[in-house]
Amino acid sequence: LNLPQFVQLMETFVGEDISLPIMKGLIAFIKEEYRQTKEDKMKQLERVNRTSRLAQRKLLLEALFQKWDKDASGFLDLEEMDAVLSTFKEGTEKEALMKAKKDLCSCYSQLSRVGKLSPKAFQTFLELIASKLSGNEDETIDNLVAFLTTSVERSHMECLQSLTRRKWLHDIQQAAETSGGSMGPVYQAVFKALSQDAEAHGGNKKISAYIALLEKNQQSPERGQILLHYVACTTDDAPYVLNQILYRDMKGVSFAAIEEGKPIHVPRVQLHRNIHFWNYDRPAEERKGSLLVLPLHDARWRVFGILGLDTLRDHCEETTFLAHEISFYQGVSHAFSKAYHHICALENILQMTVTAVDWLYARAPSVHTVTTYIVEPGKDKARDYTLRKMLTTDKTGQKEMHSSPILLLRKENLLRDYLFKCIDSSEVTRTSVDGEYHIAVPLRDLSEQALGVLDISIGHHQKLPPHEHKDLQKMLKVAQAACLEILKRSLEEIEPTYVLEAEHMANLRHAGILFHRFMLQDLRDCV
Repeated sequence: LNLPQFVQLMETFVGEDISLPIMKGLIAFIKEEYRQTKEDKMKQLERVNRTSRLAQRKLLLEALFQKWDKDASGFLDLEEMDAVLSTFKEGTEKEALMKAKKDLCSCYSQLSRVGKLSPKAFQTFLELIASKLSGNEDETIDNLVAFLTTSVERSHMECLQSLTRRKWLHDIQQAAETSGGSMGPVYQAVFKALSQDAEAHGGNKKISAYIALLEKNQQSPERGQILLHYVACTTDDAPYVLNQILYRDMKGVSFAAIEEGKPIHVPRVQLHRNIHFWNYDRPAEERKGSLLVLPLHDARWRVFGILGLDTLRDHCEETTFLAHEISFYQGVSHAFSKAYHHICALENILQMTVTAVDWLYARAPSVHTVTTYIVEPGKDKARDYTLRKMLTTDKTGQKEMHSSPILLLRKENLLRDYLFKCIDSSEVTRTSVDGEYHIAVPLRDLSEQALGVLDISIGHHQKLPPHEHKDLQKMLKVAQAACLEILKRSLEEIEPTYVLEAEHMANLRHAGILFHRFMLQDLRDCV
């Protein structure tokens, strides 16, 4: 138990109306009777040391990754890394390197196709190499880090440029985590990062930028099964680009970039015969500049759209995108992908929650309302956070998705402190507010930390009837399993497993189906 969990356990044990003398007696009893054997102390110390070493290793490898990834592209080239590592210990460990690389490609099936190492895959690669070598794993990792650190040199200007770019990429992720599920702030952060970099590191270029997402072509299937829908763009281009549709039979290099899975750079659009110009007001003689189209990949390297940039609004003679700019723009596309899928996962979790709560209302009439809150990081302190009210439902079937921000700060909501205690401990809390009893249940992420909380009101009942309580426990168990599955499919670089045929539907209904799939599996396990 950590400190918040221990406090929560004690508060649950003693209840709300315990007198001070009894509380002091309980504390004295625990101090007197609690015993920890020498063996228990050693196990706890080993566990703490192991956790500390892993955390330090993670930070060390992240810093190493960033040093190699000088343009903040978000990936390292596998073959380049392989070539450098083959000289480790003067090339005497090539066999171990080959085995580690083979195991790595087994873990990440897309690696053999794309040849790009994400930070997670990079850490896995070094850990696999260390496991193939003799000696202590931690010492071997340290030796590999020292070797790779001295194998690359970065100037002071390169370090500053990389640091600035990473700050802009962080702003994109921050926008996703504090937007309440809205894509608007994410689009703004993306275009701000691109414009700032073009100004600071791209010779003060004037750029246009746009994002288009792949969609199934239901309107005109004869023009191709899929289309590109332009969902966002820089302000000046909105009258011409926003909400436009690009079909396969139209001019353009976007579908070529999608099929190849690689950026396509057209240094001079005026010399290219296959460019689609959205701005019909621009005269033909002014259609000069560079075009860059980058495919947007998800965690499993499937393309789901494009990020495009051009310099047609820049009237300078030389506006070609340089290699370091293209690498950074790949980093922006990667950051956007993470942000986009973060919001998609949040939407799916909320949709799954609606399905789960509807299931509960039909079986537990004593449940009055269920309110869903999501944790958002604070802007002032690293450990500070707020709770955003996302969804309120009641047993009459009313549902309200809160589009306008309703944020709870701990210091301003003392009567809702039980919600924050639930988040701090990642454990269930119970309390009464103005005579109404509440059960706060955490929704946990893949690291067992609370990403949200369900505030379940049971009115003036101190507890639910046994059969309703049993159904509540079943619903919470299944909802948590479905939540973890949603996060795994969104964040992990592995292929998901489908059980029901309906799960292949790529829309929000899938999240509700996922809840029923886990409910059926639970029922099957009980039979």
